[in-house]
Amino acid sequence: MGTVIQLKKQINNSYFDLKNSVEEKLILVEEKIKNKLTSEVDLVQKISDYHIETGGKRLRALLTLGSSKLCGYLKGGRDINLAACVELIHGATLLHDDVIDNGDIRRGKKTTNVIWGNQSSILAGDYLLSRCFEMMVEDGNLEILKLLSSTSAKIAQGEILQLQHKGEVDMLEETYLNIISSKTAVLFSAATKVGAILAERNNKEKEALEFYGKNLGLTFQIADDTLDYNSNINLFGKNTGNDFYEGKITLPIILLFQQANDSEKKQLKNIFNKNIRSENDFSDVLKLISKYKIISKCYKKAEHFINLASNSLSIFKDTGEKKILENLTSFSLERSF
Repeated sequence: MGTVIQLKKQINNSYFDLKNSVEEKLILVEEKIKNKLTSEVDLVQKISDYHIETGGKRLRALLTLGSSKLCGYLKGGRDINLAACVELIHGATLLHDDVIDNGDIRRGKKTTNVIWGNQSSILAGDYLLSRCFEMMVEDGNLEILKLLSSTSAKIAQGEILQLQHKGEVDMLEETYLNIISSKTAVLFSAATKVGAILAERNNKEKEALEFYGKNLGLTFQIADDTLDYNSNINLFGKNTGNDFYEGKITLPIILLFQQANDSEKKQLKNIFNKNIRSENDFSDVLKLISKYKIISKCYKKAEHFINLASNSLSIFKDTGEKKILENLTSFSLERSF
C-alpha cells in the first residue's frame, strides 16, 4: 500500500483536486444553504448559523457536483441546488446523531445539543430536512425526488438498526455492513447518482455512479470507525474512543471478537455490557486491537470496496473528472482531515 505519508499526500491532493474543479459552484452551494436556512425564528436562525459555521468537508456536495461534471451536465444550476440538498440531509443526520449518541464534540466544536439542548437540536434537524424537501420539489424531477426521499428513509432505518445492535460484540460482519450501508453509503450513492440523472445518462451509467458512491461510502465509514481506535482530536475534531464509550459495535470490535480467545471474548462482552465504560476499559481494548493487528485488518477490508468503487467508473471515458473520482477512493480510506 505504500507509506502513510505517501498515501496522505495523494489523498489530500485528490480531495482538493475535486474541490478546485468545482470551486465556483461549491461557493454557490454554500450561499444556497445559507439562504435556505434563513428563519424568522431567532433560535432556529442561531442554530442554523452555528451549523453552517462548523463547516465540514462538503464531500457529499462535491460528489454531486463532480459526478454532474463527469456526466457533462451543462444545463444550469440544478446541480448546485441538489448538492445543497444532499448536504442538508447530511446536516440533519448529524444533528440527530449527536442527540442519539449524547455527542459533545463535532468538528472540534461543541455540538448543537450541548449548547441548546436535545429538543432544539432534533427540531433543527427536522427543519433542515424540511428545507431539503422543499428544494427537491422545486427541482421537479420525480426520479430525484424518489431517490432522495427514499435515501432519507434508509438513513433513519440504519440508525435504528444500529441502536438495535448496540453493545452486541458478536455482531455479524454482514449486519455491520447493512448498518453502514444505510447510515452512510446510501447518501454517498444518492449524491453520485444525481449527477447522472441530471445529465440524462442511460441506466447503466446511473447504476455505475450509484455503485461507485455506495462503495466509496462504505470505505469512508470503515475508515472513520477504524480511526476511532487509531486517531486523535487534533486531526479530526473529535475524541478518540467516541464509538467505544457510546457502546457502538463497529468493524474493529467485530474483527477483534473474531480473533480473540475465549477469555478475551468474555472480557469484551463484560466491557460492552457496562452502562459506562472507563478509560481503563478503552486501554484494555486498544491493547487487544494492537495484539491482533486489527487496524491493518480493517484497512484490508476497506481496500476491497475501494477496488469496487474505482472499477465501477471504467464505463466512463478517460477524463480529468474521472481520474479525480478514481483517486478519491484512496482519500476515503487514508484521509488525514
